[in-house]
Amino acid sequence: MNANTSSDPKANRANAKDNPKNEIHNDQNRSILQEIARKALIMRGLLPESSPQALAELDRINEPAKISQAGQLRDLRDLLWASIDNDDSEDLDQLTVADSLSQGRTRVRVAVADVDSLVRKNSAIDQDAAHNTTSIYTAGQIFPMLPLKLSTNLTSLSLNEDRLAIIVEMIIGPDGSLLESDVYRAAVRNHAKLAYNSVGAWLEGRGPEPEAAAAVAGLAENLRLQDQAAQNMKSLRHAQGALSLETIEAKPVFEGDRISGLLVEEKNRAKEIIEDFMVAANGVTVRYLSERNIPSLRRVVRTPRRWDRIVQIAAEHAFKLPKSPSPRKLEIFLTMMKKADPLRFPDLSLAVIKLLGNGEYVAELPGEEATGHFALAVKDYTHSTAPNRRFPDLITQRQLKAAILGNPMPYSLDELEAQAENCTKKEDEVVKVERQMSKSAAALLLESRIGERFDAMVTGASEKGTWVRLLDIPVEGMLKSGSRGLDVGDQVTVELDSVDVEQGFIDFVRR
Repeated sequence: MNANTSSDPKANRANAKDNPKNEIHNDQNRSILQEIARKALIMRGLLPESSPQALAELDRINEPAKISQAGQLRDLRDLLWASIDNDDSEDLDQLTVADSLSQGRTRVRVAVADVDSLVRKNSAIDQDAAHNTTSIYTAGQIFPMLPLKLSTNLTSLSLNEDRLAIIVEMIIGPDGSLLESDVYRAAVRNHAKLAYNSVGAWLEGRGPEPEAAAAVAGLAENLRLQDQAAQNMKSLRHAQGALSLETIEAKPVFEGDRISGLLVEEKNRAKEIIEDFMVAANGVTVRYLSERNIPSLRRVVRTPRRWDRIVQIAAEHAFKLPKSPSPRKLEIFLTMMKKADPLRFPDLSLAVIKLLGNGEYVAELPGEEATGHFALAVKDYTHSTAPNRRFPDLITQRQLKAAILGNPMPYSLDELEAQAENCTKKEDEVVKVERQMSKSAAALLLESRIGERFDAMVTGASEKGTWVRLLDIPVEGMLKSGSRGLDVGDQVTVELDSVDVEQGFIDFVRR
């Protein structure tokens, strides 16, 4: 933070309007965003690159974990495993496969990359991962939690490579209910590297079968079986109160090094396969540990403190919510609103998310009353399916492997509590960096539109300021004037007043 920058965001913005640094050359967009991101990470105590000790350790790791040397291992390499991820993802954490059983049941298997086999607890690479606790995704650059040599190669479930994995096996009933489950280690092989958008379009009848799926005999049928099981699981989850939350996530689009627009990421059936399978697998993981009297690192979203405002928003749409928080009733309201106005639903959804509050990590002992995850309407939940990208998942994987092998637990309860606090704190810092970088990218696009008016929705209101999101462009900024009497969920007309690309400031005034 330089001498001219205040800790007060309003004061910072007062200096930003006439800042000559706003004059950015379009052909430098990517390098400018990369430099801003590095500064933002350092300012928040995050590592923009691996430490020298980790790099030295990395030089000695030159091949994946040997399957022949792993004990208590099933050989499942011949199953029709496939990955479904973003088009450009190389850090593949999960594979999925399904097979049909009698009486309408489906066996679903989720394979999670055995990252612990190469990243040992307290190693230099592990200490780096524990510092940032997650991969950081910013406009222009990704800062991976693990070195790319590992996360996109040696510990990734890469195409046509034999890998060690933790398997979460689930028997799903025709109504989407979980009937049986198990967790074990296995050797797996990824037979097809698939992408959300192409698989989703095919499943929804909007596009052809992806070539990578067509090239593997029986895979198309398997994907349809996975899709049916996931849709059944999704229907049951939402009937039980899981919230249909849908936000607008925009990624910058580059033409060369120049940012040319913001692409809104949309949900589809392929994403729902992974989402629903991972939610179920995370629950199985927690219960597997709990049944063996092993403490776990859980992901929780507490009962919302601002339920009264959620009730008020629902009342403004002629829907009555109870005075006491009820995820099931809230889900009914959200479903109704999505049907009534699907185009504006993400904005309403964002307002509800803000009022629900942030998720956090906690350490919990078996037998304790679980805090639970309000938005998912479940008591047992953790993060365990992305160990290449999130440190809590790697912690949970180590607990799981010890439980499977009957070894001493790698983390005591005190250690888990310390890790939970660190992961929550660092995640908050990472979110701030990612939001700042999203706004820096948006500011580059909006520099030439100062003075224009937009329809917007209030997404945050506190002593620190009032925040709005534009309804037609996926951009959020601060409302500098005219915020009196506004609260989360209100709709207003605003005028773009100023931007500051380096600090990620986008400021509006009410009109």
